[in-house]
Amino acid sequence: MERIQNYISHLQGVLERLSLEDVQRSIDVIMDAYHAEKQIFVIGNGGSASTASHLACDLGKGTSVPGKPRFRVISLTDNVATMSAWSNDASYEDVFVEQLKNLVNPGDVVIGISASGNSENVIRAMQHANEIGCQTIGWSGFGGGRLATICDVNVVVDSNQYGPVEDVHLILNHVLHAWIREELTAN
Repeated sequence: MERIQNYISHLQGVLERLSLEDVQRSIDVIMDAYHAEKQIFVIGNGGSASTASHLACDLGKGTSVPGKPRFRVISLTDNVATMSAWSNDASYEDVFVEQLKNLVNPGDVVIGISASGNSENVIRAMQHANEIGCQTIGWSGFGGGRLATICDVNVVVDSNQYGPVEDVHLILNHVLHAWIREELTAN
């Protein structure tokens, strides 16, 4: 029981220290993209890839309101054939940046999710997005890593443990989804 309580207590502390201002800034950038009819791309590895897929699903489907435009969102983690082809023929470090080169336009939004903040394939994609004039959002932990130094908006989860960082990223997804859904149904 003690181990269970320790994990839950740590997670509660992490949530209490979360910067709500940074979360709101993420929402604002995403809503600006929505109103400007820009595309949103989401990337990550491992558990963060799962969160990227979940975020794209919740933005694309979960915020759909009759009579309102829909979010233009895609997770670049969802096409296994494309990911494995770029990994095999180029490098895994370029798996997201090469996909972005086919799809992204200036003014689009790229959301990079990396618990460590140091995933090279996420870093390269975010650098490319910055170079062509995209808005970039980084969700990380472990002090933010390199990701927090290159993104326009950062939400850094104050933990050095992968589980709680990934838990909070999923909670951020649900906060974002609930906020947007309420906003779209209210107007």
